[in-house]
Amino acid sequence: MADDVEEESRLTRISGFLFMHTEHAVYAVLGVLLAATAILALVDATGLLVGAIHELGGSAKLLEIVDRLLFLLMLVEILHTVRVSMRSGKLTCEPFLIVGLIASIRRVLVITLQSSEVMHGPLNPEREALFRISMIELGVLGGLILVMVLSIFLLHRARDDQQVAGQE
Repeated sequence: MADDVEEESRLTRISGFLFMHTEHAVYAVLGVLLAATAILALVDATGLLVGAIHELGGSAKLLEIVDRLLFLLMLVEILHTVRVSMRSGKLTCEPFLIVGLIASIRRVLVITLQSSEVMHGPLNPEREALFRISMIELGVLGGLILVMVLSIFLLHRARDDQQVAGQE
């Protein structure tokens, strides 16, 4: 009987050790891939910025640059989440809320530019319908942004040590 318990305990320790190291290996590979993607996105955004400076691009070029930079910020925040998960062994929800917040703000910027471009010119039923759909989406995104900001605020208040995620 004691041998069965000891064998089960040893098997549990070995499997826990293997799973933990497998998880860390996957996190490490994921981190490397995310870092490489972030570097490529940074190079791409830099190229867009240099091109916009040479061409003195308009608002569409600037929106594309801001869109790429916000995408880069999302990648960095996800990379931060992977680092925190590897170090602490816990998955925190705050970085995901921040990524969602950045993605929502990014979409608001795109919709705003698209709807302002659509509204130049004569108003017809198709443009009016597109404008209404854009305003509904902006309203939903605004509500979503408020909910995410409130959630992040409440997470900070609920945390005992008042530290940002990843500082534990």
